[in-house]
Amino acid sequence: MSELYPLKFEPVLKEKIWGGSALVNHFYKKGEPDHKYGESWEISGVSDNLSVVSNGFLAGNNLEELIEVYMGDITGDAVYDKFGVEFPLLIKLIEAREDLSIQVHPGDQLARERHNAYGKTEMWYILEAAPGSKIYTGFREATDKETYLKALSSGKLANLLNVEFPGQGDFFFTPAGRIHAIGAGILLAEIQQTSDITYRIYDWDRKDPGGKERELHTDLALTAIDFKASGNGGKKIYPVPNRTENLVNCEFFTTNIIHFNEIIVKDYNLIDSFVIYICTEGEFLIRWENNSEPVIKGETVLLPAMIKDVMLEPSPEAKVLEIFISEDIGRNKLKN
Repeated sequence: MSELYPLKFEPVLKEKIWGGSALVNHFYKKGEPDHKYGESWEISGVSDNLSVVSNGFLAGNNLEELIEVYMGDITGDAVYDKFGVEFPLLIKLIEAREDLSIQVHPGDQLARERHNAYGKTEMWYILEAAPGSKIYTGFREATDKETYLKALSSGKLANLLNVEFPGQGDFFFTPAGRIHAIGAGILLAEIQQTSDITYRIYDWDRKDPGGKERELHTDLALTAIDFKASGNGGKKIYPVPNRTENLVNCEFFTTNIIHFNEIIVKDYNLIDSFVIYICTEGEFLIRWENNSEPVIKGETVLLPAMIKDVMLEPSPEAKVLEIFISEDIGRNKLKN
């Protein structure tokens, strides 16, 4: 019988100038009703924001402490060999009541050179989108530094960007180097590498309550931007009930979606990785051995790698993002 079990964590709410109240009101996060929350960090291995277990006998321990003790039993032996005690993914729920800044993230090599950190490739799954809301992703067409700098200095950078109008269930893949922004009126789940490095390029001339503009990182961004990254539209999938369907499969993570109203049997014996479930709609039970753990809309659960056989039982139906790491991840492991 497994000592470990499906782990839940205390969400960490982040107040943001562009945030709102949907994370509290729609996804049941514990926060103050009058605060502007932009992010809920669901699972984090970022050193100063380590997730803390909220359920079972391991409650109160942070994620790094768990990996120190259980090693590959938590993350998978292959993942542990490559990342050690650092959990390799950061899972967030994000609400944009206002537009986020136009920004870019460095890749692994540049982040290693500048910050001794990992880069940031990410994906978004749209949970809610107000009519007319926008996602900015890549350039409308390949451009160059001169054109980019001219648009930036004249306040017309947005005119160069590819704009998408997302709906619920759309997803967007954003590799490091692709310029992007989340527009107002969007609630989404974000899956990304463990990195908190963002180069803010343009912030719509916005000021904080004290009348100050937020710091920009235009010089750092210049060498991080892929000027050929253009025309990346979002994708929509209409999941066939009771079947696992792939959304993104990249070097850093695999993300699937499951929309089910019947029991789903999962066999992870061929996956040397933890598995993360994000419940985006409905609720379900995770059953393993002679145990069960309920999961409701808005909750994120980490299934330790040592648990290989589970059943997902809907109550009466659920929609779930399933995330894990494929065998080839970590080729670019940081070296001190």
